[in-house]
Amino acid sequence: MHIRNVHYNLERGFIHNWLVAGPQAIAVEPGQFKGDNIHQQVAEQYYEPDSGITETPVERGPLTEGLFQVGNYKGSWEYLACREDHLVEHSGFYSRPHYLRSWAYTQLNSKTTQEVSLVLTTHGPADIWLNGQHVHRQEHFCDQQPRSVSFKVALDQGINKILVRFEAVAIRECAYAMALQVVSSVDAEAVGSVKPHQVKLGIEATIPTLIESISRRNKFEQAAAVTYFAQDVFEIDDQIRLHWSDDLKHSSSAVVRLMTPAGQIYAEANVDGTAGDQVFLQHPRQIPAGPYRVFMMPLAWEYYERDLRITREISLWSLGRSRYSATPYGTYEERRREALISTSQWTSLFAEIAKMALNQWTALETGNILKSTQNASPSELLGMLGMLYRFGDHPQFPKELLQPLEDCILSYPYQHAEVFDTEAVHSESDHILSYAAEILAGQRYLERIFSSSGRTGQWHRQNGERLALEWLHQCGEGGFSNWDSNSSFAEDLLALSYLVDLAENESVWEIAAVVMDKLFVTIAINSYRGVFGSTHGRTCASYVKGGLLEPTSGIARLMWGVGVFNHHIAGLVSLACMEKYEFPSIISDIAVSLPEEMWSRERHTVNTSRVVNKVAYKTPDGMLCSAQDYYPGLRGRQEHIWQATLGHTATVFVTHPACTSEDDARQPNYWVGNTVLPRVAQWKDALIAVYELPKDDWMGFTHAYFPIYAFDDYSIHQGWAFARKGDGYLAITASQGFSLVKSGHYTLRELRSYGHNNIWLCHMGRAALDGDFSSFQKKILGLDLKYIEASVRFSNLRGETLSFGWQDPFLRNDHEQPLSDFDHYENPYVMSEYPSKRLEIRSGEVGLRLEFGSTINSEFRQPPSTSNGQSK
Repeated sequence: MHIRNVHYNLERGFIHNWLVAGPQAIAVEPGQFKGDNIHQQVAEQYYEPDSGITETPVERGPLTEGLFQVGNYKGSWEYLACREDHLVEHSGFYSRPHYLRSWAYTQLNSKTTQEVSLVLTTHGPADIWLNGQHVHRQEHFCDQQPRSVSFKVALDQGINKILVRFEAVAIRECAYAMALQVVSSVDAEAVGSVKPHQVKLGIEATIPTLIESISRRNKFEQAAAVTYFAQDVFEIDDQIRLHWSDDLKHSSSAVVRLMTPAGQIYAEANVDGTAGDQVFLQHPRQIPAGPYRVFMMPLAWEYYERDLRITREISLWSLGRSRYSATPYGTYEERRREALISTSQWTSLFAEIAKMALNQWTALETGNILKSTQNASPSELLGMLGMLYRFGDHPQFPKELLQPLEDCILSYPYQHAEVFDTEAVHSESDHILSYAAEILAGQRYLERIFSSSGRTGQWHRQNGERLALEWLHQCGEGGFSNWDSNSSFAEDLLALSYLVDLAENESVWEIAAVVMDKLFVTIAINSYRGVFGSTHGRTCASYVKGGLLEPTSGIARLMWGVGVFNHHIAGLVSLACMEKYEFPSIISDIAVSLPEEMWSRERHTVNTSRVVNKVAYKTPDGMLCSAQDYYPGLRGRQEHIWQATLGHTATVFVTHPACTSEDDARQPNYWVGNTVLPRVAQWKDALIAVYELPKDDWMGFTHAYFPIYAFDDYSIHQGWAFARKGDGYLAITASQGFSLVKSGHYTLRELRSYGHNNIWLCHMGRAALDGDFSSFQKKILGLDLKYIEASVRFSNLRGETLSFGWQDPFLRNDHEQPLSDFDHYENPYVMSEYPSKRLEIRSGEVGLRLEFGSTINSEFRQPPSTSNGQSK
């Protein structure tokens, strides 16, 4: 076995090239640890002083090489090149508690013997071995914000072997990453920063490899690294094409495969891999909907015969034959059947429920249902209960399912789970899902003893009803803590659908129907052509980059005919199975209306110490939404503070990223949330967002999502980026300037602006007001715009002067505009004080009143005893 070395420069002192193994995931019993320092207890229990690595790691050549075993864990070393955040990223979601352990290996080739400082950044405990000797251990648990620790080491002249073992205790979302930086004593004070270093250390990273042809390996790596897709999600008529960067210096032939995560290949091509090259792989309509990965490797004979085993993967989504509807169509019953047929194609519990609703009993796959009984989520538990209520007595219902379903329901911990348990409720929607499940389970098994609590079903029913009523009244009066959250709203609607349809307590189903109406009208007000383009209290990256993968998109299509059916089917199926809810037609009228101008203000309770004041401006050609002055300077998580929407894929927004990962376990991540929340103010179609980054900020920039592929036309000049979709226009700029990203993962979809103090401006326009696209651009460039330190003053296209800053008030024509203390709802459709006892909803001559008190005004809202669910 002949080992060669591949050489890499350090990136601002950070090591970017590693051999990585893991994570080793060791399951932890929920009841095994108690107290406030559970993470520390778990780490101490599983800590091992030795690294467990007995042979020098090496990049794999032959398949039998590069393998290792630690205890009962078998792994292999995989080559990894870090992205701009310098991190070895292993974050993820774990439905059960786990202790995680990963390894990263590299070599530092030093020109001289020297003392340097290593800066190790991790979310949890970590150890470092230098040339086989343990030199450092750090112990901390930092949730989402990693911590950097500096320590001195002595490097030998020549090769120095660096092994890092980093750990985590995973409970649901787990941020889990590591970075290592080499600094001189002069730069030791720059711990964790990304500043260029003044002292040349004469150090490079080297990776030991079994690949013989180093030159061919390097050319493939460099070429593969600059491949990209112009979009993340592909619709029915799109072409899935992989592109090579125009500035590629050296071509490199490759095999490109379009594969499912499980490895099924749907396309394969041999390509030359030259500058500006592209390869067509598939039409989405010809492959099933779902996630895919493009797998790139050297030519087959090189890979298998010459052991040139270096690869790259890129993730994407296909919507299959689903087509987005931007205008309403069909009747409710037609859309209901379409929704059930669409959802039955997926593999999940709710797909099987859809088959039952369609009377497709012979197509039922009971294994999917049995799988859900193992470690069921709250939504799955509700699905099982609804399935038993609606279909359990059907003569074709599989009898072998009855006992496993009953066992799952009676043993489920509901809201009484330990904090360390996976079913512990952690969000607003988790609460109502758990309460609804407890009510329905208690109703069905009134006299049975529930093994999780030792109490009867009657007790659980009453307890669930008490908690659910409290939740429903709080959300009715104060709003939703995860305001306008795509995922939370879909889960809330799922829970409410079962309460309205199946709860026997009149007070419960009655107020549940009212809160359901409130949720629907909130989505309707804050949507544009089916895109729930609002600011969000909690969301995910794939949900804000358009409406194609958004969890409420299928629900909107079902209820009012705009949106798309996608993989988020739990809430959709649950609503489609309802029989006792009458959807108010006034809400669908609001949802599909495109007023000449709608200016909306809302206030919602976030928690006991926070509220959100949000605004939305909508016209027939676009929508602009934002959370006003939402706790600027504090650390964010999954809040989406502002967004402009021109179409179902044409969304624009700015964030201050924490890392390059889009994993939902990272909160914030690259496109969702902000490391530091900005200060935002909006007046109708003009918005100002002020960003103040800390001096040691990990990423050092803010950036705008600007998907060129989604626009009908775009232009970038004189410090502004312009976009057009139909007759809607958008202009965006930054005080620190910006550049369009033309290489890497987000090629032609990102505007990046470096600088710690930055101000982004966004102005929307319309052909009806601003002429053609060229005229709009000229008008924007002619605006009077002045930046003064951390503030800005400019004239907008409507003849108004706006000024705002990090400390300054928001002025419109020199008069201060309120950024807080809004009513609960204040717009042409809905009026309500804060806190709210009722909502007054109007559209034309039609009105609806929603009451959140102990009784409901029957003159305005009276849930019928039976209904087919169609708008009336």
